[in-house]
Amino acid sequence: MSNIVDFQHRAAELDSSDPLSGFRGHFFSGSETIYLDGNSLGRLPIHTIRLMQRMLEQQWGDRLIRSWNEHWLELPRRIAGKIARLVGAEDDEIFVGDSTSVNLYKLAYGTLSFQKGRTEILSDDLNFPSDFYVLQGLIKSHFQDHALNILKSEDGIHAPLDALKTSVNNNTALICLSHVAFKSAFMYNMARLNELAAEKGTKIIWDLSHAVGSVPLKLNEWGAEMAVGCTYKYLNGGPGAPAFLYVRKDLQSRLESAIWAWFGHARPFEFGHEYEARSDVWKYAAGTPPILSMAAIEPGLDLLLNAGMDALRSKSLGMSAFFFDMFKQLLEPLGFSWASPTDPLQMGSHVSISHPEGYRICKALISPNDGSTPIIPDFRKPDIIRLGFAPLYNTYKDLAEAVARIAAIVKNSVYLEYDPSLEAVT
Repeated sequence: MSNIVDFQHRAAELDSSDPLSGFRGHFFSGSETIYLDGNSLGRLPIHTIRLMQRMLEQQWGDRLIRSWNEHWLELPRRIAGKIARLVGAEDDEIFVGDSTSVNLYKLAYGTLSFQKGRTEILSDDLNFPSDFYVLQGLIKSHFQDHALNILKSEDGIHAPLDALKTSVNNNTALICLSHVAFKSAFMYNMARLNELAAEKGTKIIWDLSHAVGSVPLKLNEWGAEMAVGCTYKYLNGGPGAPAFLYVRKDLQSRLESAIWAWFGHARPFEFGHEYEARSDVWKYAAGTPPILSMAAIEPGLDLLLNAGMDALRSKSLGMSAFFFDMFKQLLEPLGFSWASPTDPLQMGSHVSISHPEGYRICKALISPNDGSTPIIPDFRKPDIIRLGFAPLYNTYKDLAEAVARIAAIVKNSVYLEYDPSLEAVT
């Protein structure tokens, strides 16, 4: 049996041979912190700071409205092309703008309008709750004859795949799933479910928020028709950065956007009084693009593209395996449970562990009373500690230090020093 010192030595060896180690220096470090919450908000790329300064002073400050023609009008399409490379799509199949929820609303509205005669919407309880809210709102406001059927996972970790397969029928208009589940990190076999949906004439919208930038994606190759995703987690685009959507090219002219607005018009600068929708993916544009926050996405995309998703996935799998070994030997004996799949190939790039005192353990990690380096994971009800592995900047040493600290907090009952009341963001 290994102890924490053995794992720390092993971590040092793994870090010394890490081909991605050079990317860590491209991120702002600030005060000393071990950051394991990149699955919720990614670190700040250093180049983003310089870019924002240049945009503020030169493009906005000096060039003013001239920057629309010089820089800004083509910015969303350039960023869309880079996201397309990450998700395995064509450049003209990605729209960037608005939030993940708004983009889901647009796609779900168009899909349910298109799928006439079908009245069932299917999901499961591993999906992100905001996606349920969007679908529930659509049912209440536009599709009162429809029903949302949320299938239940037997263990809260793995998707109810058998129930999904048997539930899809000729009345299923839409399936909405997260490719990587936000809580357990379970990852679906997208190609297999896309094939099942196609056999039944059903459409799937995939939420890629916890997948993009953490696992390789091949939307075209896997037969995906539609997807949405955010850019502020593994893409390091910044808090509330604009989201994206994907619509396969052959569907773009057949689906209607729920929001008719200026930038979705075929000729927006003619200022006509009648709406004429674009026929391509940019029909999903609504208001003026948020240029500053959109530009901040690009440096993180460039780092991911330079590193390559295969290399990132290889390190992510190595980190998951290393953490699992430490968990089995050092944390499980202390009353922790594993709350993610045990097969790393069924996981994204974060892991979940549970403990009855999970929240106070999180607090003790984030705000240590003894002056130790803060370690930042996050907490999900009822008792889950999530740790996100971002291979561009996380090290094996980070993981070993986190496990050592978690074990010490429990062994010494340090968590008892912390208030159990939940903060607004956990």
